[in-house]
Amino acid sequence: MIAANSANRTLGMINRTIVGEAKIGILWRPYLQKDIELLEKVQRRATRVMTNDKGLSYYDRLKKFGLTTLETRRLRGGLIEVYKLFKGYDNVDFNVFPVVKYTSERTRIENL
Repeated sequence: MIAANSANRTLGMINRTIVGEAKIGILWRPYLQKDIELLEKVQRRATRVMTNDKGLSYYDRLKKFGLTTLETRRLRGGLIEVYKLFKGYDNVDFNVFPVVKYTSERTRIENL
């Protein structure tokens, strides 16, 4: 009940703050080690709850359910996105990104 309420509050916040088709592209990739470990801990617990064999290690449970670690899935997803960008499968306007000029004197990013 508490988890469902929390999830509904989060979805409501997303619905109120993000408009249009931007909602489709919501993807959170944590970069802080504490956040990565927290999410992985949730998957560890979920795989432990789903199996009757309490003696299996986390990686054995992942193999049993055909899963990989969350970090591996995030890395794979990122690589797929880079591939799609290079191959032109995603319609991205690269003119909106800042251009970095590498010189010995400049340390700032300039928009061109």
